[in-house]
Amino acid sequence: MPEQHARGRISELVNNLIKKGVTISNPETVDIGEEVDISRISGSGVVIYSGCKIFGSSTLILRNSKIGFEGPVTLDNCFIGPEVELKGGFFQQVVFLKKSSMGSGAHVREGTILEEEACAAHTVGLKQTILFPFVTLGSLINFCDCFMSGGTSRKDHSEVGSSYIHFNYTPEQDKATPSLIGDVPKGVMLDQRPVFLGGQGGLVGPCRLAFGTVTAAGSICRKDETRENRLIIQGPVKSGNIPFSPGRYQNRKKILQNNIIYIANLIALREWYLHVRSMCISDDFPEALLSGLNENIGLALDERVKRLKEVCLKIPESDLYTSWPKIEGLLDNEKYHKGDTGLRDDFLERIHSIILQTGKDYISVIKNIGAVDRAKATAWLQGIVDNITFKINEL
Repeated sequence: MPEQHARGRISELVNNLIKKGVTISNPETVDIGEEVDISRISGSGVVIYSGCKIFGSSTLILRNSKIGFEGPVTLDNCFIGPEVELKGGFFQQVVFLKKSSMGSGAHVREGTILEEEACAAHTVGLKQTILFPFVTLGSLINFCDCFMSGGTSRKDHSEVGSSYIHFNYTPEQDKATPSLIGDVPKGVMLDQRPVFLGGQGGLVGPCRLAFGTVTAAGSICRKDETRENRLIIQGPVKSGNIPFSPGRYQNRKKILQNNIIYIANLIALREWYLHVRSMCISDDFPEALLSGLNENIGLALDERVKRLKEVCLKIPESDLYTSWPKIEGLLDNEKYHKGDTGLRDDFLERIHSIILQTGKDYISVIKNIGAVDRAKATAWLQGIVDNITFKINEL
């Protein structure tokens, strides 16, 4: 009896979605969890194809989104903006902004954000990953624990070639390995040179790559490149067989530095979302979608601090071990670091003026910012990153 009742309830939810205007071509195969609030699913142009499953009280699906065209999709507490296409796969605690898309075979988990028109082809795995507008991933990619920005449009975008791996798990069994490709302070301006990571290659986290970086196909990048517009051609590692001592962490300084810079960029991004994105609330970007962004930034910050803590406490004889309580306390105090509020408020006044002229479409607003105001915004956000990094280094 309970099973029959559950099936009847699910059928009722599907029928109610159809009555709202959602196109469900084969409703008998679609599973809607009882906890789903169907008022958060638009009836305007939304299509849900056969075999899809939708769960989670937070799930949001806006107009003209298409779910499951190439294969069944499972959604669990995802925030889906307008004109998004999820062609097949599993998605949990993910935010997709306008016109972003994923091909079939995707496996995308918490802490992940795809901003406007970011996209990936088939069989891509993401977790704790943030892609700025227009960033494009090829097929057969594992790109967990990354931030990537760069590029100015769909025709001029940062890209990751097919069969690419971000190596985010170490022989010491930790994941304090986030890689920063581009950055937040310049990346939000949508005016930087794109980054290209060649196919059948890899990036060993934690790593930082500057705007304009190109890695040749087949290259495994192990070192930071913070100079812009560089070509990296990395051959295979020379052969060798030497004793291995687990837990030595010979690159402790790099691990700490890159993790702190990554965390500081997330804090800067949260300030951007709180103050700039929030000014662009509209039908295409409602409060519920902004809430999803802020929730996932919080998840990303918690994950990065947790992973860094695990590493620091693994090495009792190190300065990282003894300093960790102070580092953790400082990060907690600085997680809402506001930066130079004078610069911020001057910039926000300009954003307000642009919105009055152009409307609230986010990409249009950013494209209409002048050079002087771009410099102010970058200085505000970079100040957050630099200040947090400086305080940690002082410890």
